[in-house]
Amino acid sequence: MNALVGSWPDVMDYRLLFDSNPHPMWVFDAETLAFLAVNDAAIRLYGFSRDEFLGMTIKDIRPLEEVPALLEYLTTIPDSPSLPATQVKHRKKDGSLLEVAGSSNPIQFRGKRARLVMATDVSEKKRLEAQLLQAHRLEAVGRLAGGVAHDFNNLLGVITGYSELLLKDLGPQHPGSKRVDEIQKAAEQAAGLTRQLLAFSRKQVLQPRILDVNEAVADMEKMLRRVIGEDIQLVTKPGADLGRIQADPGQIAHLLMNLVVNARDAMPKGGTLTFATANVALDAAYASGHPEVQPGPFVMLAVSDTGVGMDAQTQAHIFEPFFTTKERGKGTGLGLATVFGIVRQSGGSISVDSRLGAGTTCRVYFPRVERARSPFPGEPAALPPRGAETILLVEDAEPLRVMIREILEGAGYTVLEYGDPEAALRRLTNPEGLVGLMLTDVIMPGLSGPDLARRARIARPRINVLFMSGFTDEAMGPHGAVSAGTQFIQKPFTADALLAKVREALDTPGSA
Repeated sequence: MNALVGSWPDVMDYRLLFDSNPHPMWVFDAETLAFLAVNDAAIRLYGFSRDEFLGMTIKDIRPLEEVPALLEYLTTIPDSPSLPATQVKHRKKDGSLLEVAGSSNPIQFRGKRARLVMATDVSEKKRLEAQLLQAHRLEAVGRLAGGVAHDFNNLLGVITGYSELLLKDLGPQHPGSKRVDEIQKAAEQAAGLTRQLLAFSRKQVLQPRILDVNEAVADMEKMLRRVIGEDIQLVTKPGADLGRIQADPGQIAHLLMNLVVNARDAMPKGGTLTFATANVALDAAYASGHPEVQPGPFVMLAVSDTGVGMDAQTQAHIFEPFFTTKERGKGTGLGLATVFGIVRQSGGSISVDSRLGAGTTCRVYFPRVERARSPFPGEPAALPPRGAETILLVEDAEPLRVMIREILEGAGYTVLEYGDPEAALRRLTNPEGLVGLMLTDVIMPGLSGPDLARRARIARPRINVLFMSGFTDEAMGPHGAVSAGTQFIQKPFTADALLAKVREALDTPGSA
């Protein structure tokens, strides 16, 4: 571009490059800042006609708040040579803003001191960079949250199990039973928080089934009306012939409740809350802005409120755990983080549209399915929680392992206890002794529970296996879903829940 320093008519070859350049280019008067020439690419991108451009100054394509900075900048470069590209905001004819990288060179244009500018629209690049940064940040926080929740669940399992055993020993009339009961309640509340963290980090164990979203909303409608109160009107707009989704029913209920609570809090003076569902097809254009989405058929659930809305800065953080705009003590900041995790773990996507004073709409997209990809495990049968079989217990967290052994032995079982999965595997290769069930943690150092189970079946093809974990990894199936036929119990668990699940696993031939 330095060759353009001189008289414009003397450089007709460069004039041709100017007119045909795919990047927006223009010449402006260095004194008046008026546009003197503009190429076709600028007309296409900005939406102004050539005559409109030539009646404007470069101040007219800048946001009003940035004009003072522009004028100050121009005073520092009156005759400067080629300048490096700088990123600024430009305004299009329709009022929308662009992120632009622009470089300029001094030239003489028809006897006037001018500057030649070439601009590159970097809006998409900036958007993708911000999206990638947000994804990396959420992924890092998710890993931290999942790891903390996993370890904390082991501790809660000890608290829950021993408090339950102690409560049974004391009996309801003992003066200390109320204190133990409060310990149990606190542990249950803590377990609820860890479940939310696991949902955000997409490490929650899911039990998916084929669902009708219209039915899910209808089933919860009465409860949701109680949650929002009488000053908020609840409107439902169910889509006709709505497709099915595959998701965990409990998680979908949890998602609906969190969205409703957030909408309610955004309407302190009342308003309208609307549920709408529809079949939609997300195309490649949508998928390009949402890397987690594959184009195809989806079921959309939209939750809209007429509340206070949010500014762009708030919207950039709403899915981060512990981020909240509520007063201290009024919220944990885990509601929308949990929604985000549930949606992503279910293979879906979520978007939020909001403006201050104009309400908020959350749109959740779940992949549409025609038939079940995996059957939903049935509810545990009401079987006697006691037995006389031998159980191989593999758990690397010693306090939890000791507590589980006490529960199982108290119910009549013989327990072979191992903290090392390799040692447990060596025990299984010993042909002596009958082991009815292997109860193993999923995540362990050295050898995971699923790997241990696969190797154990080489020595004992018919051994039943019951997995336990605070969260699952990819070994448990896509999106953390419990695969068909897998016996699983979520930490932390009560003694009764453990005994019922152990009994079910023992009585299910070939359970894995």
